[in-house]
Amino acid sequence: MNIYKTILHKGIYSIFILLLLSLSLNGFSQIKSPVKWTYSVKQVNENTAELIFTANIEKAWHLYSQYMEEGGPIVTSFVFNKDKTYKLDGKTSEPTPEAEYDEMFKMTVKYFNKQAIFKQKIKILSDKDFSVKGSFEYMVCNDGSCIPFQDNAFEFKIKGNPNAVASTDDLANSLPDSSTLVNKTDTSKSKTDSSLVLTNKSNADPLKANGKPLYIIFLAAFLAGMLTLITPCVFPMIPMTISFFMKGNKTRKKGLQQAYFFGFSIVLIFGGLGLLLTLLLGKDAMYIISTHWIPNLIFFLIFMIFALSFFGLFELTLPSSLINKSDQNADRGGYIGTFFVAFTTVLVSFSCTGPILGAALIELSSGSNDSMVFLISMMGFAFGFAIPFTLLAMFPSVLSKLKSGSWLNTVKIVFGFLEVALGLKFLSMADLGANWGLLDRETFLALWIIVFTLLGFYLLGKLKFKGDAEVEKISVYRLMLAIVTFSFVMYMIPGMWGAPLKKLSGYVPPLTTQDFDINRLIVENSGGSSHKSDLGPRKYSDILHLPTGFEGFFDLNEAKAYAKKVNKPIFVDFTGKTCANCREMEENVWNAPEVKKILTEKYVMVALYADANFIDLPENEWITTKEGKVIKKLGSKNLNYQISRFNMNAQPYYVLMDTNENVLTLENKAYDKTVANFVKFLNDGLDAFNKQQK
Repeated sequence: MNIYKTILHKGIYSIFILLLLSLSLNGFSQIKSPVKWTYSVKQVNENTAELIFTANIEKAWHLYSQYMEEGGPIVTSFVFNKDKTYKLDGKTSEPTPEAEYDEMFKMTVKYFNKQAIFKQKIKILSDKDFSVKGSFEYMVCNDGSCIPFQDNAFEFKIKGNPNAVASTDDLANSLPDSSTLVNKTDTSKSKTDSSLVLTNKSNADPLKANGKPLYIIFLAAFLAGMLTLITPCVFPMIPMTISFFMKGNKTRKKGLQQAYFFGFSIVLIFGGLGLLLTLLLGKDAMYIISTHWIPNLIFFLIFMIFALSFFGLFELTLPSSLINKSDQNADRGGYIGTFFVAFTTVLVSFSCTGPILGAALIELSSGSNDSMVFLISMMGFAFGFAIPFTLLAMFPSVLSKLKSGSWLNTVKIVFGFLEVALGLKFLSMADLGANWGLLDRETFLALWIIVFTLLGFYLLGKLKFKGDAEVEKISVYRLMLAIVTFSFVMYMIPGMWGAPLKKLSGYVPPLTTQDFDINRLIVENSGGSSHKSDLGPRKYSDILHLPTGFEGFFDLNEAKAYAKKVNKPIFVDFTGKTCANCREMEENVWNAPEVKKILTEKYVMVALYADANFIDLPENEWITTKEGKVIKKLGSKNLNYQISRFNMNAQPYYVLMDTNENVLTLENKAYDKTVANFVKFLNDGLDAFNKQQK
């Protein structure tokens, strides 16, 4: 006990701060621009000045020329604000670029290494000093990774010409020279995600400060942590947690101490596990845990073991040697068990907390004071995740003082049924991730219908397990639970014939895995639409699918070619076969009539599966990342594109772009089940695209 108190009261804060500080310095890093820009002015004569943009490029990176064909990387382009004090004199010049055929873009590209100097001459029309302001965009790539930077502000201070007299023609020509707008239309609408909007002045930090107060950042991260409690892979841990803390004859004081230690362990393990996985697996650690079939299969086995234990097949106990040691030091033994349950909770929950944590950190730690912001973000998220479980752990310590009886065994059996049902969810994730095709939607639903039907009969006293007392009469509570259970069963039954079951879209396999889907049969036999018939053969369409009623591509280049043909914008869906939130968006938002009409009629859809690593890429499509890793799988390629282009690794993630991959909206869209917000997002993209065409 003295050891525990010492750790809890004297060492807890220092250990926690040191761990998170280590995470902030080593586990993650912010994206920096591989190009450093400086600006200078050369006074050619009284009437003319030359604006000089100097780009110093890091080793192994390429900056692209202003003058290239469409369909390749984003070209470097400069936009000068309209002003009566000057006019542009000719095009923006650049040095002679290198040129070679690029396998990634399937075209000849022109680029610069090490340094590139761009020059723009202007005629001075003012007798007073003035500034030339504007913005520019560019893209930098290495062997496989590309980062776009748009709307970078610049400003040049120019001395006035005492003899300047602006003519009418000069004023009319003081607009930006159209020749400088290479591959760029309506710059105000062509923006990437807000996390990549940079202000590259000569001595400016390349990441724009967000200006949020630290307490707001902590609160936002705290709420994100609490939000994970209702996700499909965190919620199933509640029965396991409660059942553990209901075991044994604990005093209230000891129960509360273990609950506090449980919460502290979650915070400590969560941070330590994140650091360990980052060191072992690299930047994609969280995503690997979320989508790979091996972790999900392990989680399924863990749930099945707990379920069989709850049903009375065996008792989960420590080895006798450890039990004897625990008897000698009860406090220490109790805390070992508590730590193990906390570790299991964090491990199983990581598949849902990873994407939420990743999105929260990208959004919250994008300020200038990045180390402190990251630290505050991690602290807020970890506490938000731990507190609900700590409260749940405290609750059984109070229940243990109540009169015991057969009801405790009933609770354990009910939890056993829930463990089986929710364990099947992880088996489904493994099946989808490995593309085995064993647990399709109707098979999964059949198993759930049977499990919950048996649970309903158990609540009515028609089934008995070891330790159950004779049920002479049904209490009101058991009757209400039985009604809820059988109602749930009735809700699932139409799903066997293709009913969408929107409330379960994050738990059950997607409709595309269902063999017998009445809605799909009606759509496929109704003659189809002209849009569908025009798509032609598509890569991966025999393996990957869009939801019923939607047609599109699974390769961005194919989608761009078709979009150019039909003159439509592109709806890019970063998704995953194992992505529960993706299914929820498709069932609840995409299928809303107003959303479906826009998607199917106004956009060309492309689904980029970020976890489709069961599909091998041909060798000519392999990509080498800046870390030297060779990407040979389709899922890794799509995920690398999402991270390198949009600084985001969570799905679902939606981007609206034109055929040159210029983003059409100020912000891209993530998980948001509000239909009105999604309609506005789609309409904003259409408006921007239509302005480009004009």
